[in-house]
Amino acid sequence: MKISVLQMPVAIGAREINMAALRRMLEDAMADAPDIVVLPELWDIGFFPRPLEKYVDENGAKAKTLLSLLAKQYHVHIVGGSVAVKIGDYIANRCYVFDRNGDLVADYDKTHLFSPAKEDKFFRKGDHRAVFSLDGVKCAVAVCYDLRFPELFRRYALDDAAVIFLPSAWPTARIEHWATLSQARAVENQVFFVAVNGSGTFANGMPLGGRSAIIDPWGVRLAEADEREAILTAEIDLSVRDEIKRTIDVFHDRREELY
Repeated sequence: MKISVLQMPVAIGAREINMAALRRMLEDAMADAPDIVVLPELWDIGFFPRPLEKYVDENGAKAKTLLSLLAKQYHVHIVGGSVAVKIGDYIANRCYVFDRNGDLVADYDKTHLFSPAKEDKFFRKGDHRAVFSLDGVKCAVAVCYDLRFPELFRRYALDDAAVIFLPSAWPTARIEHWATLSQARAVENQVFFVAVNGSGTFANGMPLGGRSAIIDPWGVRLAEADEREAILTAEIDLSVRDEIKRTIDVFHDRREELY
């Protein structure tokens, strides 16, 4: 399975500019014929312009239309980062996943909201996990700050997810946390971990850290970006995961009765 990551240059509050960047980068990425393409968190408007209500995507219509069209056009699975979606009287930080036919196969609302940036004052917390299959491979998705909560990823591993995607908007100031925790989530759960950050800045001018990476279950970075716009592509060998499970069966050795 081949995975491409689009480390997009996200423009704050500029949906049309960001959609154009997505189209351009996706076309370039398809030169490597990936099976799955992954986008960063809030690629549509950035993290995050105020007043948020002015920038939201009503029912996710704009994002769903574009992502479905591109998935079908290029016959590629798209893990659609996340977008700011208005649903009734609430706003969600939501990831949409589309298959090669352009059909929506999963959605996930960010579960843990970053209170230091008052994200919890503007968005509603998600209430479900998202496990889905792409080309017969069981996958899962989380978003950004979720990375700091290992319980979610262990739950996904117990659900037998082989690949976990993490769209993010992570700052340069804490980028070593991003690198360390992404590697840890891969190793401790014996999964392929696809951590996708943006490039550019937050609404407050703080720089995004980039450093998107595709990490195997041994913790090896199969591909990694710097802080600039980038397309990463790597082939993942799912048999590696099976070998690790045979070699170090941490799931057999768990002591659930103690925790």
